[in-house]
Amino acid sequence: MNVILINGSPRAKGCTYTGLCIIKEQLAKNGVDSKIHQVGAGPVIGCVACMSCKKTGKCAFNDDLVNTVAEELRCADGLVLGSAVHFASASGAATSFFDRLFYSIGFTTLKLKFGAAIVSCRRGGAASTFDQLNKYFTIAQMPIVSSCYWNQIHGYTPEDVYKDEEGVRTLRILANNMAYLIKCKKAANIAEPEELPKVMTNFIR
Repeated sequence: MNVILINGSPRAKGCTYTGLCIIKEQLAKNGVDSKIHQVGAGPVIGCVACMSCKKTGKCAFNDDLVNTVAEELRCADGLVLGSAVHFASASGAATSFFDRLFYSIGFTTLKLKFGAAIVSCRRGGAASTFDQLNKYFTIAQMPIVSSCYWNQIHGYTPEDVYKDEEGVRTLRILANNMAYLIKCKKAANIAEPEELPKVMTNFIR
């Protein structure tokens, strides 16, 4: 059992990372392995719609971790997307990274893997960022793992995160629920539903 966690914050050891560490520790208590990847502090190119990935199965840009994470996701059971709040949305680097990751790997690869999002902010903008990240899962047929509240933590420093005791509890419950659902899926050993033929309907013909 394995879960991939992505830190979409430019700060490698900041509040988002701290939240992901809380999840990682709780997953370990449930016997689930996990790994944290950081998007990085440098610029991340966005998707340019070159469609190269549809031919090769990989993103054409190989100067970041998109292709590395994509390969690991093929064998993973779950995915957690994390981002700091920038102007009431996910960071620009995180958005560019996640756009290329989901599009290049192909939605059928992610089908029925469990997904969850966490956001960190000093004060506001968490709800809109949380909503933005969850849309990645719903277009890829990924069941969203919930907790007892929206998955947000507050603080200006990593030390502040642990003072948000309700937020810490929310993330621990999230990890417990993800571990439980992964175990249930493996124990059930039920065949996945048949994939229906793709249909695209344009609004303007």
